Amino acid sequence: MLSYFYDKHCVKKHFHTPPGMKIRNKNNYPEEDRKIARFAKALGHPARIAILRHLSSAGPCCFNDISKEIPLADSTVSQHLTELRSAGIIQGSFEAPKVIYTINHKNWKLLRKYFKEFTRGGSTKKEATQ
Repeated sequence: MLSYFYDKHCVKKHFHTPPGMKIRNKNNYPEEDRKIARFAKALGHPARIAILRHLSSAGPCCFNDISKEIPLADSTVSQHLTELRSAGIIQGSFEAPKVIYTINHKNWKLLRKYFKEFTRGGSTKKEATQ
């Protein structure tokens, strides 16, 4: 059921959870599952995969080098870099007047470990049901 209430400066939507309905809160899931979901979301666009492929083959790059390789507007490339960066998959270091982007190898290893475990678990469950 949806209701509205006034909160000082704006009207906010407020959802009431009917009895028996579960609350959908990401914090109810294990930290590892939340990290896997965050990594998966960041990898969920072909342009981000292309950025990662470029960084993997070319090594650390500035924005201009990356944007030349990705056939999108600079602002869109910037948004994709922000998404990858906020997920921790890449990192940027400021070297005046540029930001140099590189793969965050610590999180890349963690991502690979999570997906490896995840796919192993998925295949085990699938085999058990067959």
